[in-house]
Amino acid sequence: MTLIVVVLIVIALVAMLWYFAAYNDFVRLRNLVAESWRQVDVELQRRHELVPNLVATVERAAEFERGTLEAVVSARDSARALAADPVETHGEITGVATAENALTSALSHLSALAEQYPDLGSVKNYAALQRELSDVEDRIAAARRLYNANVRALNTKIESIPASMVARRHHVSPAQYFDISTPEARAGVRVDRLFRNQQDR
Repeated sequence: MTLIVVVLIVIALVAMLWYFAAYNDFVRLRNLVAESWRQVDVELQRRHELVPNLVATVERAAEFERGTLEAVVSARDSARALAADPVETHGEITGVATAENALTSALSHLSALAEQYPDLGSVKNYAALQRELSDVEDRIAAARRLYNANVRALNTKIESIPASMVARRHHVSPAQYFDISTPEARAGVRVDRLFRNQQDR
């Protein structure tokens, strides 16, 4: 009889330890998702801060239709407003992705129009702006990959048995992926086309 009690106590202790470990794992994964989103947000903010410089540079070098520049500025403002840490405020990551895709599309349209203006090649500091924008796009892509990897780890844990029971009990919700959903965004911003040196034409 004593042996049975000991076995039951051991089983209860093991179950309790597993439960605490599973809960702590969810805490760790949620923190990783939030932390990696903050890195995405930092890079998005850098991109948003570069857009006014881009618009000002193009505006000085070419007489664009006003609607094109206003569309870029409007898309930038919308994206910037939605990128205010949606993970921690339970906002929609898909909304941020949609706004970023709209900004990418507007920049692509601006890039296509900019090719018609050879004066862009002589704008002061255009090469530095080109490199900075290209670097920001690369950092956004890297930060997005890390964020999505953490989201995948959390969501897999939530859907796994028996950890899913802990997730349901503590209301651990799946995180949203930060996906690219438009062909323009998948292609990336062709910044090199916007600032192509006339010698390369």
